[in-house]
Amino acid sequence: MSLEKSDVEKIAHLARLSLSEDDIPVYAENLSNILQLVEQMDQVNTDDVTPMAHPLDAVQRLRADEVTEANQREKFQSIAPQVENGLYLVPKVIE
Repeated sequence: MSLEKSDVEKIAHLARLSLSEDDIPVYAENLSNILQLVEQMDQVNTDDVTPMAHPLDAVQRLRADEVTEANQREKFQSIAPQVENGLYLVPKVIE
């Protein structure tokens, strides 16, 4: 798929980019090359390929979920501007 001058101008308008007339053919060629690469990659058979969450076989090291600090809820709520039934009251933001 190759892009025309008008295609590049539409894309630039949508992206709010200002391009000089001299740069448009270069952008058209570069974007066309990218689209050709995507078409080429789309033709690869990936039926037997298992989807991966990450390209490296890495596992995340997680720490144990343990309470390490004392519960200071009452102390913090005592200095809060407004509290009701153990919840902090905040101004309404959505109209």
